[in-house]
Amino acid sequence: MKILSIVGARPQFVKAAAISRAIRCVPGLEEVLVHTGQHLDANMSQVFFEELEIPEPHHNLAISGGGHGEMTGRMLEALERTALLEKPDYVLVFGDTNSTLAGALAAAKLHIPVAHVEAGLRSHNRRMPEEVNRILTDHVGTVLLCPTLRAVENLAAEGITHGVHHVGDVMYDVMLHAIKGLQAKHNSDVLERLSVNENGYFVATVHRAENTDDPAQLAKILTYLKSRAAEHPVVFPIHPRTRDAVTRSRLDLNGLTVCEPVSYLDMTLLLAGAVGVLTDSGGLQKEAYFHRTPCVTLRDETEWVETIECGWNRLWSQPNFAEPRCDIPEYGDGKTADRIVSIIVDRFGKSSRPTT
Repeated sequence: MKILSIVGARPQFVKAAAISRAIRCVPGLEEVLVHTGQHLDANMSQVFFEELEIPEPHHNLAISGGGHGEMTGRMLEALERTALLEKPDYVLVFGDTNSTLAGALAAAKLHIPVAHVEAGLRSHNRRMPEEVNRILTDHVGTVLLCPTLRAVENLAAEGITHGVHHVGDVMYDVMLHAIKGLQAKHNSDVLERLSVNENGYFVATVHRAENTDDPAQLAKILTYLKSRAAEHPVVFPIHPRTRDAVTRSRLDLNGLTVCEPVSYLDMTLLLAGAVGVLTDSGGLQKEAYFHRTPCVTLRDETEWVETIECGWNRLWSQPNFAEPRCDIPEYGDGKTADRIVSIIVDRFGKSSRPTT
């Protein structure tokens, strides 16, 4: 059995690390890894492959830049050629990026089953490109692997019940693995490099198009981050898109501890030692919870509603965190990747049996 795994952006590298590790443990299961090139910067791509021990991609399409439609179209064309060459039994896509949608569409048009990791998430804001990507991917998917029970409910509300599985959150698997690595190797000096002390700083990230493409919105967010910097230093690993937007809008980053994007292990250590996280990233909202670090989401909605309901997260428009805080057991036990691979293998076996 051959699985074609499609990645292209930082969060997908993280998720793919756990899945690839699980695939390598199953005899007779082959993975062909395709990197679309959506994130090509070494700080946002290569370092993740090295730290998380992800195999080198079999195909690197080097497609980045341009508008959402242009990028997705170029990826769709290249991924169709790749799928025709490799002839996989399944295509595996992750999350909600342009790479996700392009991979799902290419497979669906070739009648190759699609497995979607992080299916069913909804912010109910279709102005977000990520929301459109999620919805379309789920509606052409064959196996929908949901991290939360709310995600299962979201799919059911859209009439999708076949092939839906609640498996937990694969990013929790990766975090547990990374913590073991940090404990074993002690190979991150990120706090020293940034001159911050444990439990004495915030971590901030901003990259969503709705926040970076609108100068007034970006200015509002930077003003907010600077206000929090009056309490503690705000460590701000800046996304290339955000840096370009700051320059283009003639804004400034004065008062923030700005650095280049950091590796996964560095971010893990930063999250574990922060007093709070300020972000518009869906993945970082969860990662903050994994470390039991409070989070403020720099958006007006979130797809990870359980982080708010359980008191670990709040929208920046909300004045207070919910109380009391409680754990979120539906994110799983660190064995989500194994469950995902088992489901795909079992589903393939059933679909491969001759009819009588």
